[in-house]
Amino acid sequence: MITLYGGGPKFGLPEVSPYVTKTEVQLKMAGLAYRKLQAVPMEGPKAKMPWIEDDGELVGDSHFIRLHIQGKYGLDLDEGLNGRQRAFAWAVERMLEDHLAWTSGYFRWLVPANFEKGPATFLDGAPEAQREAMRHDLLTKVNDTYYRQGVARHRQDEVLELGCRSLDAVSNLLGDNVYLTGEAICGADATMLGVLAGVMTPFFDSPLRNHALGLPNLVGYVERMMLRYYPDFDWAQPQETAAAA
Repeated sequence: MITLYGGGPKFGLPEVSPYVTKTEVQLKMAGLAYRKLQAVPMEGPKAKMPWIEDDGELVGDSHFIRLHIQGKYGLDLDEGLNGRQRAFAWAVERMLEDHLAWTSGYFRWLVPANFEKGPATFLDGAPEAQREAMRHDLLTKVNDTYYRQGVARHRQDEVLELGCRSLDAVSNLLGDNVYLTGEAICGADATMLGVLAGVMTPFFDSPLRNHALGLPNLVGYVERMMLRYYPDFDWAQPQETAAAA
């Protein structure tokens, strides 16, 4: 059986990492049996989550996990898509992972109030005498990563502008479709769920979340995907918030 290593449920999400969510949903799409264990990124083969162990083989990074399961088990998560649709799905996936996820992460990690009630709690189990220093070191490393990536070089209103443009683009590309490319689900839908749910979780307050909740087709999309892949998880609050807006 495949073992998936992830962060586990936290922050109002069935899985704290959008990239682990992506892999978990793709395993469900593929109909592959798996078990899930909590871990920390540095334990993985690429010092990041997710990774899987499959018959003793460790595979890190959600993209390469997908390639592994498709190749080993003879699957195609984009079955039925033509070349143009596959290119479209890949382009949307790259915008989500390489752009929107970073702006979403900015509001989770680099807004002090959200950091204190969110990522800072990752170190709640550390020795009390060392806890604050460890949290400071963690935040410093994350801020450096976001600065080198580029997002943290901008003012918060500029980061919001970038994130809102991506949300608007995804909303327009989805349109009235049930799933990204139409009536049939594809591999990139797992990415969309992970990233959009991370933006919409009611645990974190941010203007980016408020903008997302004002896009009814994205709110409905996340609700459909949650019902399909996490039916036991309560995802009612974002829908109610959007309806009241």
